[in-house]
Parts: sequence; structure tokens; C-alpha cells
Amino acid sequence: MKTRSRAATAITAAVLAAVLAACSTNTGTSSDTASGEGSGDLAVSHVHGLGIDPADGRLYVATHEGVIAVAADGTAQRVGDTADYMGFTVIGPKTFLGSGHPAEGSGGHGNRGLLQSTDSGKTWKTLSLGGTTDFHSLEYAHNSVYGYDSSRGLLRVSTDRTSWDDRAEVAALDIAVSPEDRDVVLATTEGGVAASTDGGRKFRAGTGQALAFLSWPTADALYGVDLAGNLHHSTDGGASWKETGTVPGGQPQALTAVDAKRVLVATQDGVYASRDGGRTFTQRLPMSSAEGH
Repeated sequence: MKTRSRAATAITAAVLAAVLAACSTNTGTSSDTASGEGSGDLAVSHVHGLGIDPADGRLYVATHEGVIAVAADGTAQRVGDTADYMGFTVIGPKTFLGSGHPAEGSGGHGNRGLLQSTDSGKTWKTLSLGGTTDFHSLEYAHNSVYGYDSSRGLLRVSTDRTSWDDRAEVAALDIAVSPEDRDVVLATTEGGVAASTDGGRKFRAGTGQALAFLSWPTADALYGVDLAGNLHHSTDGGASWKETGTVPGGQPQALTAVDAKRVLVATQDGVYASRDGGRTFTQRLPMSSAEGH
């Protein structure tokens, strides 16, 4: 399936409106600190990625307005610029990968390619594909980067973060890679979850539950969240799913499973964390008004 625009990666009209709305240029500004309880002026209008930094244990939230660090007490602080970070993943202590668009007025390329930070998001460097590629989903597995290039609607894989192998064209919103087998790649499509067993060179048609986002931290713990915010869990690589709970706040914006039990989900009204596989959730960061996307 070919895609020729960012909108073509959407699963449904609802996803186009609610999940990909933040792809446009940021028009708002915000201050530097806020409380996780909602006091303060830090504006977080849309979330694109979530992760826990092993260096300090803090939650890091990639947003339309920069990367936000959230401490255990709920205090939140922007750690760097106000750029729009789309694809985002934590790959090691203080080491993040990202992609997206520059802050308004910065004069940078519209698509920033593959970015890397080695100081927990304070500064970023473009490693490759700057000016040409906008990764909406990034996964790091088997010492390789798997990226969904929304600019071209295809999966790309790199073992050195500089040169890239173009794989299949697929209209997807998110991807996940098996932690056991580098060749098993899943993608969320309008027809359900599409699977590849050859490293993403070919995908079977999507089947089963239509999910927006996926995360696969361990072989027997694959998580997916649907458009209504229901969290699903699979122990067999997506062959079957069990609903474990519902994330508060409506339609999802991002999902990261840190391990088999610890799950992070962003929805329309905040970032939520679960430590029991999605049965219960606690809000870690509130969302501000969606205006200004």
C-alpha cells in the first residue's frame, strides 16, 4: 500500500482528527515548569512519545512543544527546546532517539530526520536523513533502528543510524519489533495489525483488533491500545489479545510498555502510568487544551 502524505498513515478519520492533529506547525508558546497536578503554565497539548530514562528513572514525554521530564513527585520541566518531537524512544541511559520538526521560527529543515540526544533530551543532533524524513514511529531493537517514514509511507531500518535500508511501503500509524526475532515486525493499519516475518520487507494484510499503538518490551508481553483507549495484551506475539483495562482520557496519543507490567499511555487529557499491566492507571502529567496544534 502506498502513501503520499502524512494523512495517508491514519487508520480512520478519527485518528486523522485526533491522533495526527499535532503534525501541523506549533503556534503556541509556554513556560518552563509546571506541576503534575496541573498548577503552573507548562502547556502540553499533544504527546508523541514516552519513555523512562534508566539514568534517573524519570518519565520523559516527547510533545508538540519539546521534551518534558516528569519527576516522581509530579513536577514537570521542559528539558530542551520547543521543537515538535514525533518519533521518540529511549535506548539507554541519557540516550534518546527522535524525529520531527523544528521549533517555530528556528529556521531549521521541516523534517529533521533521525535525531539523537546523549544528555536526556537537552540537546539533539541530526544523525541522518535531515531535511527529507519525518519518522512518526521509532523502535530500537537488535542494535538496529526501525523507523516508520511518514514522508514516504515506508519502513526503514538502520544498523549504524546513518545508512538506511528501505523496506515495505505500508499505511501504518505505529510499528513494533519482536524482542526475540529481528525479522518479526508489526504495524497498526486500518485493517488491523499487519505482520512481517522478513524484517519488514513484506507485510501480510492487517487482521484482528484495530489498534492505534503497539509496544513490545518482552517476548510474552505485547501491548496495544485501541482508538477508545482500551488496553490490550498479547502473550503470543499478537496471535490473540486480551483486554486488560481502559486508560482514562479518551483517544490515545502514545504508548510505551517499559516492561511486562509497567505501561505508559498518553491520551487526550494526560499521560497515565500503570504498574499492573493496565488494570489500574495513575495520571503522571495533565494535558492542556488541544487548541494551538
